[in-house]
Order: sequence, then structure tokens, then C-alpha cells
Amino acid sequence: MRRNFLKTALAAVMTLAFAGAPAMAQVKTIKISHQFPGGTIDDGDFRDRLVRKFAAEVEKKTNGQLKFEIYPAASLMKPVPQYKALSTGALDMALYPLAYAGGEFPAANLTLMPALITSYEQGLRWKDAPIGKELVRLLDERNVKIVTWVWQAGGIASKAKPLVAPDDAKGMKVRGGSREVDLMTKAAGAAVTNVASNEIYSAMQSGVLDAAVTSSTSLISFRLHETSDYLTAGRKHSFWFMFEPLLMSKKAYDSLTPAQQKIVMEVGASLEKFGMEAAKIDDERVVEVYTKAGRKVVDMDQAAFDKWRAVAKASAWKDFEEKVKDGKALFEMAVAVK
Repeated sequence: MRRNFLKTALAAVMTLAFAGAPAMAQVKTIKISHQFPGGTIDDGDFRDRLVRKFAAEVEKKTNGQLKFEIYPAASLMKPVPQYKALSTGALDMALYPLAYAGGEFPAANLTLMPALITSYEQGLRWKDAPIGKELVRLLDERNVKIVTWVWQAGGIASKAKPLVAPDDAKGMKVRGGSREVDLMTKAAGAAVTNVASNEIYSAMQSGVLDAAVTSSTSLISFRLHETSDYLTAGRKHSFWFMFEPLLMSKKAYDSLTPAQQKIVMEVGASLEKFGMEAAKIDDERVVEVYTKAGRKVVDMDQAAFDKWRAVAKASAWKDFEEKVKDGKALFEMAVAVK
């Protein structure tokens, strides 16, 4: 009887062990990369916080079946190659300035087209407009999915003088952040040097750059007030609005169950309000940072913005329509969103 009891008990343990194996196998770890400084879920660069909020909420809603490893500050890979890594499935997720992919995916340059987007609300309206649906389709063809739509306004950090209107750009070495912004500043008389945002500090410190256009959040997080004397704030008018979404490799997405896919997309969409509000807060906070550091702050007015738009139309806008496949149709869809 004792032997029978032990055999029965052992069989029960083995049954439970094998029954638990599939559940254990369902736990999946997803890696998220980005170039911005790391922090906590409550403190630091809001883009890092958005990623952490996303990870925590998805893990909670999937009962721990999906877990995340977050790699900030380009600690997993350099900024620009993240797009290719997503499209090939070598990287699971990234919070990524989509215009960085413009070399391989020219239509992405539309997402940092100077003087095209003039407000956060206008940018977010792309999501449900024909241009947003087309962008989703084009990325889907390239095995990348948009999980969270994030837009950011930008300001201009400069060293010797403020860069406000096109005439100010003459003779300056300027970082624009995308091919199209570079075309506009070059048309205004600047020499262009393009580096990722996490490289601006050293480029300005070494004299490679006289001025750099980047998001208000990056101006703060990368401490550009330490290497520049002037800030042209983007809080009122800015020719620089960048699409900086949370993206997911289609390979990683397709490996999830339908229920997990639904959770990922719902949580991603739920963070868009947080992203917009945090970006707006940083548009004001960067002014406080520069002022506290004793730097000179100026705001771009409507007249200066209109001058930049005129330069953009004759250079960057024209270039995109003429040189990008279906560029004219894409641009028409973009300008239709008010």
C-alpha cells in the first residue's frame, strides 16, 4: 500500500509539473530600446517614463505573461540603426524619432517636415486621418507597428547668437534633426551637420555645431544649457514638430497571442494623452532651465515662423514632393490635416 501511495503521489507531482510547463513557456520578455536618458516611472525624461509606464501596465494586464527589459541611453544599440533592427526583427521595441529612418524609408521624412505641423493636437489628428492610415500601412509593409503616437515640439539651442528667423542662420553650423529640416536651414544659408540628439552636447562643446534644433525634452535631458548661451523656445511657435512614436517589430507583435496584442495596442493608445501633456510641460520647463542657468531666452513669433515656412515650401516641401515615391500624394494628405 505504501508503494502504491508513493507511485500515485509521484504521478500526481509529475502531472502537475508537466501541466505547469506550458504556462511557464508563455512568459515572454520583450526588449525596448531608446536613446534618451533613463530614469524611473515617476521621474526623468518623459519618453523613458512613457516606456516604463507601458511596460508596467502591459505586464499587469497580461498577469506577468509579458515582461520587459528597458535599455535607455542607447545602451542596447545606437539611435539610428534601431529602425532597421525593428524591421528585421532583431529588436523588439523602440521609442524612436521616425525621421531617423529617412535614409532607408524616405516617406518617414514627412514626420519631421519643417513648418508643416503647428500644434500637438494637429499632429495627433494624423492617427485617424488618411495620412496616418497610410503611414501605418507603409510601416506595416516594412514589418514595423506604431504602438503609441507621440509628437514633440522643438526649440533651438545656439552659442554666439539666437537663431530665430532665417536670416540668423547665415554662416551658422546647424543641426536640424532630419534631411528636410537640413534642406530648409541650408536654403537659409546655414551649413548643416546632422547628429543624433544624444550627440548634440559633444558636437556643440567641440565647435562642430553653432546651433541645434531638437525637442524641448532633449534640450533639458541632454543639458544643452551647459553648451549654449541662447534658447529659441518652441512653446509659442515652432517650425519643428517631430513624430517620436513607440514602435514594435511585427515579428515580436506576431509572436503574441491575440489577447496580448490587444492589450499592447490598448495600453499604447492610452499613453498618448500622457505623452502630449508631458511634452507641453517640457516646452515651458526648458525656459525655466535656461533662465535659471542665466541664458538668454527668446520666443519665435508668427512673423518669424511665416518666414521659415516660406523657405521650407521652396526647399524641403518641394524636395519631398519631387523626390519621394508618391511624395505629392503623401504631402497632400498631410497638409489636409488642420
